[in-house]
Amino acid sequence: MTGLNVVLVDDHHVVRRGIQSFLSAMPDMQVVGTAASGEELLTNIETWLPDVVVMDLYMPGGIDGIETTRRLREITPHTEVVVLTAHTDDERVIAALRSGAIGYIRKESDPLLLVEAIRAAARGQSMVDPSVAGAMLRDMTGSKAAGSGLTEREREILLELARGMSNKEIAAKLVISEETVKTHVGNVLSKLHLRQRHQTMVYALKKGLITLEELE
Repeated sequence: MTGLNVVLVDDHHVVRRGIQSFLSAMPDMQVVGTAASGEELLTNIETWLPDVVVMDLYMPGGIDGIETTRRLREITPHTEVVVLTAHTDDERVIAALRSGAIGYIRKESDPLLLVEAIRAAARGQSMVDPSVAGAMLRDMTGSKAAGSGLTEREREILLELARGMSNKEIAAKLVISEETVKTHVGNVLSKLHLRQRHQTMVYALKKGLITLEELE
């Protein structure tokens, strides 16, 4: 992977500069823009057209990181969002992921975890801080796989999607063709009424279709 274009959104100038310096040292990344608010990001997003946006949740102005993510995904659906925040309460985590974020990393985490989350996001794969995933489950209840309408094979596919695997990786693991995987993925998303594959982890955990232990 080369030429990953990244934009940083955080209202703290020192934080932006620090992250920009760190990411710019990565051979496969370049920071093409920074913003101090959601409004500033949305004003410039069609100029920057980044692969990945690193998004803070709490910012001054009229819209927070969650609403900014939702609007961003409508404007440039190809741009993925990785949330980087100090806030890990269940409600905010779930709201951020439902708004379209593909990753969720704590600011206290190892900086290399952010790097891996950005790379994963650019591949269309989800990465969520383990402590955040645990917080999600503490407040989540719902039905088990019964009633989901998934076949056993589709549940296998769902689990691998939740793990962030690509179609090629799933095909290799399950020893089936990529075309077959693509068909199953389409069926899974259709049956669960999801638009994008990175939504599967949050949905499946919430509904009890998979467990956190299965993701390990």
